[in-house]
Amino acid sequence: MNVFHRISLYIFFSFFAAVFTLDAQEYISENMILTAVTAIEEKKYSEAEAVLAMILAADPDNDAACYYMGTIAIARNDASKAEQYLKKAVEADPENFWYRYRLARIYELTSRPELTIDIYEELLKDFPKKSDLYFSLVELYAMNGQQEKSLETLKKIETEFGMTESIAMFRFNLLQQMGRQEEAMQSLWEYNEKYSSPYVLTALADYEMSVYNDSTAIGFYDEALELASDYPPALIGKAEALRITRKYDEYFEVLNRFISLSDAPAAGKSDYLLAVVRRMDPQFVRSFLSRLDEVIEKTREVHPSDSTVLQLAGVYYYSTDRKQKAGEAFRLNAETFPKSISASASYIEYLMYAEQWEELSQEGRKAFGRFPSETAFLEMASVGDYNLKEFDKVLEICDKVIEVAPKDSSKTLRAWSTKGDVYYQKGERKKAYKAYDKALKINPDYVYVLNNYAYYLSMEGKRLKKAYAMSKKTVEAEPDNATYLDTFGWILYLQGKALEAKPFFKRAMLYGGKESPVIMDHYAEVLYALGEHDLAFVYWDMAKRKNNGEIPDLEERIKARKNTK
Repeated sequence: MNVFHRISLYIFFSFFAAVFTLDAQEYISENMILTAVTAIEEKKYSEAEAVLAMILAADPDNDAACYYMGTIAIARNDASKAEQYLKKAVEADPENFWYRYRLARIYELTSRPELTIDIYEELLKDFPKKSDLYFSLVELYAMNGQQEKSLETLKKIETEFGMTESIAMFRFNLLQQMGRQEEAMQSLWEYNEKYSSPYVLTALADYEMSVYNDSTAIGFYDEALELASDYPPALIGKAEALRITRKYDEYFEVLNRFISLSDAPAAGKSDYLLAVVRRMDPQFVRSFLSRLDEVIEKTREVHPSDSTVLQLAGVYYYSTDRKQKAGEAFRLNAETFPKSISASASYIEYLMYAEQWEELSQEGRKAFGRFPSETAFLEMASVGDYNLKEFDKVLEICDKVIEVAPKDSSKTLRAWSTKGDVYYQKGERKKAYKAYDKALKINPDYVYVLNNYAYYLSMEGKRLKKAYAMSKKTVEAEPDNATYLDTFGWILYLQGKALEAKPFFKRAMLYGGKESPVIMDHYAEVLYALGEHDLAFVYWDMAKRKNNGEIPDLEERIKARKNTK
């Protein structure tokens, strides 16, 4: 073989080897990308990242590897890193839709609307059939004060893809935001004339209701119901219009149609009925109690095991003064949905308002067992214990709260405060004051503890300067609180400052003090000390009428004062 032939063969095999190596590298890279994508789909981000890093080490400009690195960064909420990799992907392949779209989303998520809009506008030039881009731009323009551009883009969508309900409603809402009310209504009218729909008719009706055109609204609701007889928004809208216009027979007829829809979400029914229950006036309840009962029971019949409906029943029966039935509904809800914090909380709250102290103590502890991070259930149980005068159990709960949530200042504050109250009730005053001191270390301005601490010191006639300083803080923080005014006024009286005390008691009388025999008794003592005997006996007589054992020696003291007058 001559030299020429040997050189030719060498060149040929060298070229073949180079091509083979290039193809092999691409093949390996593509397979590695697939491996990384599979790992990402399985949320094995570290594995995917390791594979992609190997690709980028060999080929730093590999657009796919950069893109998926950006995807991983997004999954890890690392927007900065995601932006870095997605920019590299776009630079490597500026024609790729998804690279640019994902980069725009990063700009949107990091509150850079101008950059987002720029990319979307460029993408639309290259991909004019991507409807999602139009809608994204419509929203972005509207959110960034470019309403006219938003309206123009809506027109382009209609031209390109045709009119839809969602476009009509977006335009309506946008025009309303721009203060172009007549134009907004006209746009819905025009859509309704061409494409009449229950959704748009109901929107027109809702608007008419908002401007008190009740009869026009009912007409639109009826049109909507002619097209779709079971359309929930139209039924509930018409029912509300009839209720407001006091057409109660028709109201209950339409309301029962709505309630009877088995496909309508139970939560929507409950939300509406709860709103009705909470604003019911007594006359309406007296007149239509049996019909309201039927509505509630029908709702339970259609949705027998729905938590929102059971909650509704509990609130309704409690509001109509049928506590036993309310309790049954709340209890059933808590038992049926033992993993629902709200169901348990509603039942326990009911037990507190119903003053069922034993049940409150038991159920509060059970709920805490189910939700060990929710110490509020234990605190509610302690309310039951306190009213049962099971003071040691209250103290146990306070210690448990402090143990479970030592760094939660609001919880530990309440725990030490309660311990102070309980120790005082038990006659262990030193322990009570130590507990109050612990509470005030957490929050030196906690007026509840400041008032109690100051009042108890004044009852003992000890450390009146300290009591004065604490009580002064409470009246400065809440100058209209009769209890705090009473404490401060009484401390002044004990310090021999009856004249200074009087205005605080006068203010207390304006803000509920006349409901408390203790406050009126204190005021009477101040007036008596100032020589205003007749007015003092007026307040003592009022205190005597209100006294329900709170002041055991009141009558004896009044009698003694009259004898020494």
